[in-house]
Amino acid sequence: MANQDSNSDKVKGNVNKAKGEMKDQTGNLTNNKDLQREGKKDKVKGKVQEEVGNMKD
Repeated sequence: MANQDSNSDKVKGNVNKAKGEMKDQTGNLTNNKDLQREGKKDKVKGKVQEEVGNMKD
């Protein structure tokens, strides 16, 4: 059961990192600082989720 939970956290983390990267890059292209900030926040959230998943292994 823990393995499934850890995989779920890792997948969610990767999704949030990818989503954050897209927002960050879009913000860079459009000079939208708020979108960049939101993207960076999503990337950090994703890294934390991924680490939680790693700790559950």
